[in-house]
Amino acid sequence: MPLSLNEIKARAAAFALEFENAGSEESEAQQFEMGFFSVFGLNQRKVSTFEKKVKLPDWAPGEYGYIDLFWPGNILVEMKSRGKDMEKAYKQAKLYADSLPNVMLPKLILICDFHTFHCYDLDNDGKKTVFTLEQLADHIELFTFMVGYQKRVYQDQDPVNIQAAELMGKVHDQLKEIGYSGHELEIYLVRLLFSLFADDTSLFEKNTLYYYLKERTAEDGSDLAPKLAELFEVLNTPEKERLKTLDEQLCQFPYIDGKLFEERLRIAAFDSKMRNALLVCCQFDWSKISPAIFGAMFQSVMNPELRRNLGAHYTSEQNILKVVHPLFLDGLWDEFEHITTLRAGKKQRLEAFHKKIASLKFLDPACGCGNFLVITYRELRLLELALLKELYKNERFLDVSTLCRIDVDQFYGIEIEDFPSQVALVALWLMDHQMNLKVRDAFGQYFARIPLRTSPKILCANALGMNWEDLVPKNELNYILGNPPFGGARLMSERQKSEVFDVFHGVKNNGDLDYVTCWYKMAAEYIQGTDIEVGFVSTNSITQGIQPAILWKELHRLGIMINFAHQTFKWTNEASGKAAVFCVIIGFSLHAHKQKQLFFYETVTGEPHEMEVDQINAYLVDAPDILIESRQKPLCNVPPIGIGNKPIDGGFYLFTDEEKKAFIKVEPMAKKYFHPWYGSDEFINNRPRWCLWLGETAPDKLRAMPEVLKRIDEVKRFRLASKSPGTRKLALTPTHFHVENMPTSNYLLIPRVSSERRLYIPIGFMKPDILSSDAVFIIPNATLFHFGVLTSTMHMAWTRYVCGRLKSDYRYSKDIVYNNFPWPSPTGAQKTAIEEAAQVVLDIRKNDPDSSLADLYDPNTMPKDLLKAHARLDKLVEKAYRKNPFMADSERVSFLFELYQQLEQEFRGNHQ
Repeated sequence: MPLSLNEIKARAAAFALEFENAGSEESEAQQFEMGFFSVFGLNQRKVSTFEKKVKLPDWAPGEYGYIDLFWPGNILVEMKSRGKDMEKAYKQAKLYADSLPNVMLPKLILICDFHTFHCYDLDNDGKKTVFTLEQLADHIELFTFMVGYQKRVYQDQDPVNIQAAELMGKVHDQLKEIGYSGHELEIYLVRLLFSLFADDTSLFEKNTLYYYLKERTAEDGSDLAPKLAELFEVLNTPEKERLKTLDEQLCQFPYIDGKLFEERLRIAAFDSKMRNALLVCCQFDWSKISPAIFGAMFQSVMNPELRRNLGAHYTSEQNILKVVHPLFLDGLWDEFEHITTLRAGKKQRLEAFHKKIASLKFLDPACGCGNFLVITYRELRLLELALLKELYKNERFLDVSTLCRIDVDQFYGIEIEDFPSQVALVALWLMDHQMNLKVRDAFGQYFARIPLRTSPKILCANALGMNWEDLVPKNELNYILGNPPFGGARLMSERQKSEVFDVFHGVKNNGDLDYVTCWYKMAAEYIQGTDIEVGFVSTNSITQGIQPAILWKELHRLGIMINFAHQTFKWTNEASGKAAVFCVIIGFSLHAHKQKQLFFYETVTGEPHEMEVDQINAYLVDAPDILIESRQKPLCNVPPIGIGNKPIDGGFYLFTDEEKKAFIKVEPMAKKYFHPWYGSDEFINNRPRWCLWLGETAPDKLRAMPEVLKRIDEVKRFRLASKSPGTRKLALTPTHFHVENMPTSNYLLIPRVSSERRLYIPIGFMKPDILSSDAVFIIPNATLFHFGVLTSTMHMAWTRYVCGRLKSDYRYSKDIVYNNFPWPSPTGAQKTAIEEAAQVVLDIRKNDPDSSLADLYDPNTMPKDLLKAHARLDKLVEKAYRKNPFMADSERVSFLFELYQQLEQEFRGNHQ
């Protein structure tokens, strides 16, 4: 299994450190040759050749050349002594590369003098990147293709989309301000949007709308609304049925149909300011927008609170393509490109392929403004256009419209709100026209599908309260896709909670599931007995912590298998004020693909790297399909873990350093009752607060401290004011905490939340006089052995893939992470070695007393000796699990899942 990108970076940094100690130039070359490939977990002797002999062209000096290090099809390396001419070395290497057979041509040429590296990307016009040995880890992505990583770049949309949305948002606000609201306003906006787009894209003659509004309406806007009402009537009337005395400018507008302008609306009212705003919209070039803009427009003009309650969120094209490509588009393009290489029967195969893609049907069961359907339609039409160019490249036609078979009636959507369902309908029509213009450009014929004779099937309904087959029979459907509403289990409305309960009726702990899981269950039930493929964007919480076991136990019962997935990435959309959301993408069906696609992200804001894997489990890793359920006690024989202290005191017992000093100044006797107070932030950043602990203080001592009594009274008042009966009961004992966990000896502290950037979660031993908050976990009676294993790569790999997340940060847990962790069974000697190595880590941390754990474990500032100490500890812990070293986190997790399964079976056998 391949190394993760973080592991490769860590190995590169370690390699650079070790390489600094190289001796002679000969040993430098040997160390580089062996060490460079080991960074990627590769055996140099198996993949590359030393001093590859190359036959040079006749014009070159000499008959043969010798490449220092060569891996055919991947990389060519030339190594020079320090101070030598690197450009000259590149010309020499390029000569060698040009002399190779095509099948052996490298993707990269690397020139190095063991200190400076010049890397040339031959797949990118020889793009040159220069870096030093110390910077190797920062440029490691240049080389990760050697172990199978493919960087996938998805282009996002032009900012003009957002500009257009903001313009329409202003028109919306002005109409709403005068009292034109609700359903009428929504339909009004949809009609305006369609008309503005048509005015710039040849559906109307160019600027027909602009000149009609400018020349036929008064500057004060008083007659603008009646003129628009008249226009909407004309657009809904066939040319033959229009009045003979109709204004000549209105006669220029075509018949649209499609029921878009059918409903009679109350006539609005405009003033000069509103008229000017609409004319500004007319002057904007709407031909440049993508109909995906409708999603951004909807988000920008909705009431923010309503938007939160509805769970509305609108995706950028970039993120939509992350679903569309692996779900169906990549496969269709591969099939098409294969057909184009055929010599016999190509025309028949192309025609059959055309028939196939024209028969595909798509459903978005939470379509919003239709972004997924719109982009899917566009991509399918682009494929059809490439097919038509190939099939009819030497032919002429009287009517190019007869060639285009893909139409909007292949697309289905369900949307709970009326306005976005209307927008989705129009957006698909507009995208259809944009694609017709591309056909026009390709074949030189004007092509417009008006009047609108076909229509997408967009149903305004609650997808969770209906049978999807009422919209489209499942034996007719091919793909389901979308981004169903996000909503955490603790943030849902009462209606949403009720829907989750109904969809997962009878499923244990269904109250811990996010709202989006309902669409997974509904889709899984709908696709039974079919070959339908599904791809959903979801919050990453459904793949972490307690949820995977609840959700996927049910989905496994229904036979669901994951075929592709994107691990956690940061959500982006085209709307203003966008919130930070961390998402995953999961593609599934009833049939397992032979090769599955797993997309990794080095950082949550980076580009995905694609890997082919054999299996993808509920945690979105290449590991056995095992579910980790909540457990009250540890699976292995280790000390129990618990949260720290939970005061429920309104903050009256907690003090900063300055507040403590000021309090002691007026109440000196209180000094001995103060204890250092550590939560996750205080522990990691070395910023302790202070806690006034009075639980064991005698009444006479308390009564001698009037300022302390005031604090006690404030705590009592705070608790009595609570709506919780349990908290009000605590008011009877105001000097005590709700949860008191105060070990009498040293204990191990683990932060509940820690940055995912760190290679290791910072943990450490605390003295018994230090009080810990409920923002951390504590393990009384923990030993150096326990510390060593918990701070190792084995435990970190387990944590990364099993724990819950707060945004992208690790959220450590007792019942899922710690209690289920499969501990090693070391020999006495192995245990001693681990304890000694763990003590070294603790000792090195003391060498920098002014540095916080945040400083020490920041990947950019982590000291070399601490990194090496951890690396040694990691190796010892891994040897306690097995003899052979682990090459990657995915391999560690796979091993740990299998060990967990074995230990779980043994545990159940012993407790039957």
